[in-house]
Amino acid sequence: MRFQLLGPLSVTDGRDVVMLPPSKPTALLAALLLRPGSIVPTDRLRDIVWGEEHPTTAKTALQSCVLRLRRLFAKYGIEHQAVVAVAGGYRIDADADTLDLLHFRRLVARATASGNDSELYTLRSALALWQGGLLSNVPSDLLHRDEVPRLAEERLRVLERVCDIELEHGRCREALVDLWEVTRVYPAHERFAEQLVEALYRTGRQTEALAEYRRIKGHLREGLGVDPRAELQRLELAILRGEDLGRAEPTRRRAAPSERTAIPGAPSPQDTPGSLATPRSPDSLGSLGSSGSPTSPTSPASPGSPAPADREAVATSIASPVATPVASPVASPPPPPLPSVPGFTGREAEVSSLVHLLTAERPEGDAERAPFAVLSGAPGIGKTALALHVAHLVGRHFPDGCLLLPLIRPDGSPRPAEEAADELRRALPAGRGTGLSGGRSLLVLDDVVHPDQVRPLLTAYACGAAIVTSRMGLAALVATHGGTVHRLGALDPEQSQALLTAVVGRERIAAEPTAALTLAAACGHHPLALRIAAARLLTRPRLRLADYAGWLRNDPVGRLSLADDPRMSVPQRLDEALQRLPPALADAHLRLAGSPHHPLTASGAAGLLGLPEDTAEQVIERLLDAGLLEEGQPGAFWTHDLLRAHARRAAGSSVGHAPALLRPPRHGESPQLDGSRPAALR
Repeated sequence: MRFQLLGPLSVTDGRDVVMLPPSKPTALLAALLLRPGSIVPTDRLRDIVWGEEHPTTAKTALQSCVLRLRRLFAKYGIEHQAVVAVAGGYRIDADADTLDLLHFRRLVARATASGNDSELYTLRSALALWQGGLLSNVPSDLLHRDEVPRLAEERLRVLERVCDIELEHGRCREALVDLWEVTRVYPAHERFAEQLVEALYRTGRQTEALAEYRRIKGHLREGLGVDPRAELQRLELAILRGEDLGRAEPTRRRAAPSERTAIPGAPSPQDTPGSLATPRSPDSLGSLGSSGSPTSPTSPASPGSPAPADREAVATSIASPVATPVASPVASPPPPPLPSVPGFTGREAEVSSLVHLLTAERPEGDAERAPFAVLSGAPGIGKTALALHVAHLVGRHFPDGCLLLPLIRPDGSPRPAEEAADELRRALPAGRGTGLSGGRSLLVLDDVVHPDQVRPLLTAYACGAAIVTSRMGLAALVATHGGTVHRLGALDPEQSQALLTAVVGRERIAAEPTAALTLAAACGHHPLALRIAAARLLTRPRLRLADYAGWLRNDPVGRLSLADDPRMSVPQRLDEALQRLPPALADAHLRLAGSPHHPLTASGAAGLLGLPEDTAEQVIERLLDAGLLEEGQPGAFWTHDLLRAHARRAAGSSVGHAPALLRPPRHGESPQLDGSRPAALR
């Protein structure tokens, strides 16, 4: 179990979250958790719980609050997190595994110590822990006055460093997503204003950069009677002269966290968004997709801003480098970058493993084999988004760029290896990416259908690296070329909540935290479904989350579609997945997924399909490989809730007798129609 302080005070087991009600025991628990392992004096606790004028019975009442907390811990099976009575006060012990505040600090310390490409990802992971209004359910004026601003400052320091890293790597558009929002929440924060002005200028938006400088200058003069600091004034002069700023400084740690002070008059974090990496428009790239840059300083989250989201669009720019070189606004524009994933949440273990794989030094004797990873999983589970996110993190390790190559045509048919190789040769002229130019390239081979599509590419570009995404497991490719495999599943409730917060906004989610959890569950914690639901909420600002969740539960599959983009549709994505399967195998999936008997076993599948058990096992293996089944305990399989709902919707046209390819052979017939494999498994 873990306590969550970085938002409404709650308790979670990793799947379910219990929001504590506003009460005196809740205030007492918050006071103890803010000083984990330290003795909090009794007088201080009484001031926190009752205010400075506490009743004469406060001593006895405080003991009663402690007793109620212990009962609460017993109720949720966390007796080991005991409130300990010591001389002069009380104490509660916690560590980074049981308290999100300590987990946040551990991630920040780890990122600061690493100083490599994983720093940005680790800091983003730390920021993602902030969920909802800070201590919004804790009724204590003292805590909100003394503790909340201190915690807010910790978060702002991390966000400032994140924006520094983005600017250092030339990812100004990604930094803009954070900076538009934080400068509106903290209008007097000069460092954030400086970063925003710089990012705007580096992306060729000189007029907007000057307008933003005038905004901060006017705010400081009117509110405080001072001029902007010297760095901002020098930046304005450089913009007016049209100077080339050169590359952003690689070291932007202007002060250690302990050397900085809180911002005077800063608003409380319960009034601020949590994850400032909020994408402006949903797309079809799995869990997170991409977004364009803001269209104006006053509308950073315009739902109509363009987003290079779909695979067909990015196919025309497969030679786009991940890290765009910094250029003067008057210089010719660089090639368009790959789609970004600014609101990426979750998948910590996968990201860490992939970053290590792609950036580690290759041992001698292994130079002829490209390191690569396979990302597999169900339709819409976020494979492409994860691949792009990792590509951005490791981009500077690949001087010849990062290339995204879809391996299916717009009609869904697979592209031959020769066609894909020709496209790569056109994108990488003069030996780029093959080692002849002295550089390396990272290939993102998207939506692979068969191992033979990518084997020649891995051989030709062995000096680089590759990330392969596929709904199939591609075991034959791994068997011949090595590599690592990451099978993606649904998000956990915490990650689902983080995704909804990143897209919809902290205030709206914090206003209905329970309804947000219900909505995430109605979406099956499926990334594409969550993205679609969040997009609908964005376009209907008056729609209550509870009402939407109730409406969605009545038909979770049929109602997870966006009318203005047929590609943003759960039923269509699942229909396309079934169309790629042999008809008999698709029919078997519909029968098994639509069955109320779960988990599924080979013997149970044999009974449902009317097949011998060994043939049913092969059917299960094929469906497992296609991402339409998940394996729990050995021999037990289950289907995602959305896939089951989709199967039930399709049952009207699928029920009946088993087709000939799935029925057991009649007397005198060959049990294998092609002499080698059951026809249902071709």
